[in-house]
Amino acid sequence: MAVNAAEAAPQNAAFSTTKWSRAWQNHAPGYLFLLPWLIGFIGLTVGPMITSLYLSFTDFDLLTPAQWIGTANYERMFTNDRNFAAAMRVTFTFVLFSVPLKLAFALAIAMLLNRGMKGLPLYRALFYLPSLLGASVAIAILWRQIFAGDGLVNQFLSIFGIVGPSWISNPNYSLWTLIILSIWQFGSPMIIFLAGLRQIPQDMYEAASLDGAGKWRQFWKITLPLLTPVVFFNAIIQTINAFQSFTPAFIISNGTGSPINSTLFYALYLYNEAFSFFRMGYASALAWFLLFLIACFTAFSFLTSKYWVHYDD
Repeated sequence: MAVNAAEAAPQNAAFSTTKWSRAWQNHAPGYLFLLPWLIGFIGLTVGPMITSLYLSFTDFDLLTPAQWIGTANYERMFTNDRNFAAAMRVTFTFVLFSVPLKLAFALAIAMLLNRGMKGLPLYRALFYLPSLLGASVAIAILWRQIFAGDGLVNQFLSIFGIVGPSWISNPNYSLWTLIILSIWQFGSPMIIFLAGLRQIPQDMYEAASLDGAGKWRQFWKITLPLLTPVVFFNAIIQTINAFQSFTPAFIISNGTGSPINSTLFYALYLYNEAFSFFRMGYASALAWFLLFLIACFTAFSFLTSKYWVHYDD
């Protein structure tokens, strides 16, 4: 038996080598086509992430070698940084108001377009256009001019004898101008809502009408429950985007988050720490905490989705 086992071992090894050789020959073309993406993924995503994780535990100013300081950056973040607290407050306020209002507005427009009106492709393209342009520098500059002291909004209010404030430089209104800008970029979730509405069977509405259900009751009992997977997807995507919002706040506040930190978004504060004050180690710690926040929100959303998201099964 021992001899037979000894003789079988080389045969098994040869069979295993032949098996892996055949598998490599079958899959080699696929791996070769994936190679450019793999190089980019490792070099431009995984590599910088690992580097930033290391830098978050160092004191690094881009000019001198990084010095290991342990968890000092994270301790400073939670115990001795008022700007961090201000950035968290502004960002959570922005997310709390902009995301639900954007989704509600997008759903309302999608339901309006779902009625089969003439020229639907044109309206759909026009409504989607703000999502393409809203994050650009040009739109942020235009938005700053519209809400300036002598901007278009105050000129319109002056027709009715109302003297409007300088919305951008007033800390009571500056954040709300950015929330309005975010709501205006409703095109992307609107398109997704419209696709979801097209998948709802019309015979369900007909049956509900025969039972005496009005439009409002049909919305709450048919449209919204069947649309919850789409609502869930849009909520996840838009919330992640809101946490990462940067360009409008940077342009409108001239990169400072003024007035009185009322537009100091988290991403803007991270940028200033990294490239204005050259505290790259601390900025890396801020970036990883932002990743942690988004991961916690996403995990919480998936854990609670079973209570309100309804699928076909």
